[in-house]
Amino acid sequence: MFTTDLDVQQILLCTYAVLAGNSILIYDHVITLPEEIALIWRRPKALFAMLFLLNRYLALLGIICSMVIQIFLVSDEVCSKYTIYRQLDIFFQGIIICIIMAMRIYALYGCSQHLLTWMTIIIIALVGVACAVTFAQVSGDAAILPGIGCYEVYTTKIAARIGLVWVALFVFDFLIFILTVYKICNTRGLLRLSLITRRNVIDVIFQDGAMYFRAMALINIPNILTYYSGSVAIRGSLCNFTSCLSVTLISRLMLNLHKTTDTGVFSTTDRYDDYHLDILTTRVDVQSAISSHY
Repeated sequence: MFTTDLDVQQILLCTYAVLAGNSILIYDHVITLPEEIALIWRRPKALFAMLFLLNRYLALLGIICSMVIQIFLVSDEVCSKYTIYRQLDIFFQGIIICIIMAMRIYALYGCSQHLLTWMTIIIIALVGVACAVTFAQVSGDAAILPGIGCYEVYTTKIAARIGLVWVALFVFDFLIFILTVYKICNTRGLLRLSLITRRNVIDVIFQDGAMYFRAMALINIPNILTYYSGSVAIRGSLCNFTSCLSVTLISRLMLNLHKTTDTGVFSTTDRYDDYHLDILTTRVDVQSAISSHY
């Protein structure tokens, strides 16, 4: 399949990218496990907590299964089936992340039903695009390479179709970021936005949202470019790294929100007289949170 030294070097770099993504996810899981136990396992399991666990452990289970399956790959046919499994795993991880981000925006906009309707339509459209690509004829040529394991390459046409899914996810991330900035600017004003201090839940939502979008843009744009302008050997080589980083960052965002609101995200709904912000299951008075620090 690959004959030149350049091809071999590119395949090795792709393998290192997969290893780096898996290592980041596992390492972050280990160091944040005490926070997870304190903030998630020892408290009542609300919907947001269940999504956190699903996002976190689906990715971890996918990595473990991939490592185990790689040991038992004995033919190119089995390798092809394994690549389909990996595509499905990454597909479901992306859907879960989209749902979590949509819930954050839904909460930020005071549980706006109008916004929820549009977010639902957008997510369904994304799922439709992903399904059309994932379940269509998008399998590339997969083979077991000595010292590497199962490796798949894509034709230009197939790479372009798969890249479309990542473009759609990037557009969704950009939309979430714009909605976050717009709402917070309307609430507290542009001049009071802070990327340094974390005085209240508003700062946490803004800073974490900005951090997530910045990090995902830095990795997802190169990932998309590999599908459209990369050589045959590196097409889609960053998809696993991108997925692992996204799962890791989302887990961090959710833990930060739980820490900031203490037990609030698990408590019953509290109502306030003035403008309020729904953080998943709890209403938090945004104006009071802001005015108390200025």
